[in-house]
Amino acid sequence: MTTANDFLHRFQLEHAGVRGAIVRLDDAWRQTRANGDYTDPLIDLLGQTVAASALFTSAIKFQGRLSIHLRDSGALRLLFADCTHDGQVRGIVRWDGTAPKTDVVLESGARLAITIENAVTDSRYQGLVPVEHGDLASAFEGYFQRSEQLPTRLVLAATAERCGGLMLQQVATAGGAPLGDADGWNRAEHLLATLTPDELLGLPPEEVLLRLFHEEGVRLQPAQPLAFGCTCSRERVGGMLRSLGREENEAVLAEQGSIQITCEFCNRQYVFDEADVAAVFADEPPAEAVRTRH
Repeated sequence: MTTANDFLHRFQLEHAGVRGAIVRLDDAWRQTRANGDYTDPLIDLLGQTVAASALFTSAIKFQGRLSIHLRDSGALRLLFADCTHDGQVRGIVRWDGTAPKTDVVLESGARLAITIENAVTDSRYQGLVPVEHGDLASAFEGYFQRSEQLPTRLVLAATAERCGGLMLQQVATAGGAPLGDADGWNRAEHLLATLTPDELLGLPPEEVLLRLFHEEGVRLQPAQPLAFGCTCSRERVGGMLRSLGREENEAVLAEQGSIQITCEFCNRQYVFDEADVAAVFADEPPAEAVRTRH
């Protein structure tokens, strides 16, 4: 389900030669957050990352999924979010030990990966860069500068009820020169820096863009709806069980009577009994038969 407050708008600043996107997630963000018991600093991290995953899809044309994956060298074990080409978002964060009560500073040993999976061409592209600054927006800007040589500026914000982001990217001509006037990118950067989190999360997108860029020839494109969506399925779980092997599955069945798997993203539970597991391995000979044959 989508609401009026779950959207992605692409836009152009025609005088400055800049493209951009603005994202806001309301219902979709609350569904994502509800699947984990997160403290405020982790809510902030995850909300920013989920918003960024939707923002980054605005700059590419593909059928598939874009994911953000950050592993820190400290207690931040996993920070992950993804968004599909049709606006289905999800995310998760995992922390070792007691969850933080104060703002999280990313350690210099952290690694940021952005992966694009194209379902049409069955291709996969991944860019991996070190995190050189302690906040997410700077880490993402560094990724685009290193991996894409694309000047990018971001403002990201999140609360327990809503998350959002605004991204600007400099557009170049075929020859590599900036598309707008000579000072366009510099103006756009400075104007974006005046945007507050309350404005980003609270004002209508048209008002945000006109307040910031009213002299830059704003051209706002229609909204793309966003919604929470998880790709888990019984078939996928069955594939995972199959990859573990028949013997390991049978050992769990013998001990527990059934195999219960809970999706970390949506909390949906899948239960496999003896007959279900047999169906997973229906086209494989029993382990005893394999040993006898050899």
